[in-house]
Amino acid sequence: MWVSKLKNMRWSAMVLGTANSLVLIVGIYFLVLAFPSCDRGLLVMLVAVPFLAALRIATMVKTGLAQQATAKTVLEESPADTLDVLEDASRPETRVRYKNWLWWTRFATVITVLQFVGASYLLFSMVNYMIHSQNKALSYCVLVATSSNILWKQQLLILFVITVCLAALLQCFTGSNVSKWRSFYATQDDAWKAHYREVFDHGIREALCCMGRVKYLSVLEEDEVFSVARLLGDLVAYRAAGTGHLKLMAGLALLRNQSQSPKSFDECMETPEEKIREAADLHKFAEAAYTGPLLDFGRHPFLFPCAWLYRQGILTPWTRNRLPKLDGDNWWRGHAAAFLKYVKLSPEVLRQGRVNQAKCRAAYFVIVLHHLRSVVIAVRGTETPEDLITDSLCRECRLSAEDLDGLINCLLQRDVKESLMSFPHHAHSGIVEAARDLFMQIEGSDSTGLLSSLLGAGCECGGYSIRIVGHSLGGAIGALLGLRLYHRYPNLHVYTYGPLPCVDSVVANACSEFITSIVYNNEFSARLSVGSLLRLQGAAITAMSKDSEANSAMILRLARHFLNVSKHQKDRTQVKDPASDAISGAISAEKLSHQICRPQFDIKASEEQDEGFLACKDARTGETDFGADNDQFTNPFASDAIANHDPVSEFMESVPRSDSVSPTDPPEMYLPGLVIHIVAQPRNFDMPIWKGWGVHEKTQSHKAYIADRESFKDMIVSPSMFLDHLPWRCHDAMLKLLQARS
Repeated sequence: MWVSKLKNMRWSAMVLGTANSLVLIVGIYFLVLAFPSCDRGLLVMLVAVPFLAALRIATMVKTGLAQQATAKTVLEESPADTLDVLEDASRPETRVRYKNWLWWTRFATVITVLQFVGASYLLFSMVNYMIHSQNKALSYCVLVATSSNILWKQQLLILFVITVCLAALLQCFTGSNVSKWRSFYATQDDAWKAHYREVFDHGIREALCCMGRVKYLSVLEEDEVFSVARLLGDLVAYRAAGTGHLKLMAGLALLRNQSQSPKSFDECMETPEEKIREAADLHKFAEAAYTGPLLDFGRHPFLFPCAWLYRQGILTPWTRNRLPKLDGDNWWRGHAAAFLKYVKLSPEVLRQGRVNQAKCRAAYFVIVLHHLRSVVIAVRGTETPEDLITDSLCRECRLSAEDLDGLINCLLQRDVKESLMSFPHHAHSGIVEAARDLFMQIEGSDSTGLLSSLLGAGCECGGYSIRIVGHSLGGAIGALLGLRLYHRYPNLHVYTYGPLPCVDSVVANACSEFITSIVYNNEFSARLSVGSLLRLQGAAITAMSKDSEANSAMILRLARHFLNVSKHQKDRTQVKDPASDAISGAISAEKLSHQICRPQFDIKASEEQDEGFLACKDARTGETDFGADNDQFTNPFASDAIANHDPVSEFMESVPRSDSVSPTDPPEMYLPGLVIHIVAQPRNFDMPIWKGWGVHEKTQSHKAYIADRESFKDMIVSPSMFLDHLPWRCHDAMLKLLQARS
């Protein structure tokens, strides 16, 4: 029994327990030896060090017991995950157990900090004694043992100091867990989901509390935070297959240069210039909707606080009364000032807006442009923690007839109309809720809102067009808003920049006439969905293959490769990355295993470094020798990838394929409307240096194509996947594209 418990303990916990026991025993010995002679400061330290060691040992025992109790409660709950009633009844106990374990781990962290301080003081005292060893006042203490002729006392004292320092240092990196979670959960998928659901739930609530949202910390019932935590818990189901977080990162490293593989756009049609021109003219309103520090953070990396204060109008308080009053704005009306200063328009054009922070409540601005005979609705993207929650509520929900009112009642082709009338249709639940609220804000259920008062017959803006713009989350919310308004206002068009996939394929195709989605290069948001994340996990785990003795070295090299750009990056841009084909199942496992091992590492590395990959030379036989297990490298999306009771294969079987849908898979989400993909073209270095060198080398050409939305179903792991999502990158690319065409 004790042997099995020791096997379930982490090696770091056993090392720390041994080290603290040694500190306790030796510390008591020196305390007894030094009690009548030491000065008060050092005597207190000699008391504190063994006491903290004993307290640490007791805390480790309590933490281990709390960890075991938490795991048992999760295991009792996990079989009922599919039954909401039983889950609701058992979850309060799970939360109590988890909080108990969490507070013990934090208490252990406090002890670690105190031990680190005690070790530093003890080491300082030793150095100070050695420097002033001739001083009789300092030598009259237990430290006099170092100057005596008793060798074992000197060695024991040195061992004591080293053990105290190493124990404190090691505890800073190993964490507070005593047992291995896998010893409790093994390969039970539901248990891992339930465990990480609690981890994410508490983590998100405490992060929101630190940001001033204290209300989330006291919520006991299921709310939007719990929904997000449930989704994140489902996404880490790969833990049941024995795949650690570091191994998953290493697998992502193999897929990293997928975006650098050349892609042919010969069969794609280039975008008409008028579409790009209007999208570029309206992009500034989508950017201006970010009225907080995020608007200036990327543009002014070091001076963004000063730029934000200037844009908020704090330096010009006398202009406050001339600004419109927006819902949720600060007392000096800074958000209205920031929006108007960015678009360089007068205050009277801004008719209504909202910037308050609440769940699934979008910030928006409505402006009237008489010189363009247009009403522009700008919806803000992700800027606040509440916006992140809206992003993460990406479970599908059913669209009602009211949500599709603008499509159902407009003139469509017969086949499109019939497919649209075949309910149910699905969309991103968080975006749907935000779009419904925004519709009630600007229009209302009885058409008595702002738009009706502006665009009604005989009103101020009669006959004007409506343009809805938004970046990222704002673009997706604007698209759902346009689905409801199109029938009432046929002269409406929605421009979204880097939106989230938010509707099913039928709705996405039906709204192509009045919604345009613009995607810049490899930005991640246009490919971010539950299905794409699951397929990305499957591809990463496939790239790492199964567990073997050689995988530890592979993980370290791949993690290092993930954090550093290879010096052969330029050479690899000419090689097609097989990972993109692996996601869609377009190439065989044998070809994948042969290609995926080639260019990822330095080909001039020593044999000792790459001994885990030597078997790639035999990849054409369909096997890779990753160690003594000689596991076969399999395609996770192939039908014959299921081994007998193999947790990795079982996880691969549960991953949805991008080219086939089963009734149990979540509905695939797509970009709405007409999709325009702006692609950065390789720089042309054939031009002689004396012809336009100063301009040609500093600019990069772009091309815009009408893309197939199916090509955005899978994530692309790229070094620029996050930077490409910055709004001004898309705007600069559109301006350069228009300059090149003119």
